[in-house]
Amino acid sequence: MPNKTQKNNRIWSKIILLLLFPILLYSCYNAERNCADFKTGKFKSEITINGEKKHTISIRTDSIVIETYEGKTDTASIRWINDCEYVLQKINPKSMAEKKAIDIKILTTSKNSYTFEFGVVGSADKQKGVAYKL
Repeated sequence: MPNKTQKNNRIWSKIILLLLFPILLYSCYNAERNCADFKTGKFKSEITINGEKKHTISIRTDSIVIETYEGKTDTASIRWINDCEYVLQKINPKSMAEKKAIDIKILTTSKNSYTFEFGVVGSADKQKGVAYKL
């Protein structure tokens, strides 16, 4: 017959296992990131600005991106840092703000879309969006 100490040890062991199990499950979860599938092609991006959804259509090759946003088309060079992160630099900036490079990081991917965050290079201020491959 087990003594009181052995019973307490078993109870604590079960409690620890119950607490660790969700942590182990969470740590094993890795968001899918097949970023190479989205390096080139035609995309529709969606971001929310001041509560309003905005859309951009982009055609991306290995070296440039042609974007149409609110009826205006612009071209930027693209430099890939790794499979999931790249920097855009407008080719013909018309203002000081347009001269600033934009860093884009793909956070997760699915079959036909990816979630990304973006912001001015060097800035901690980031926004998120979703891009759909067309």
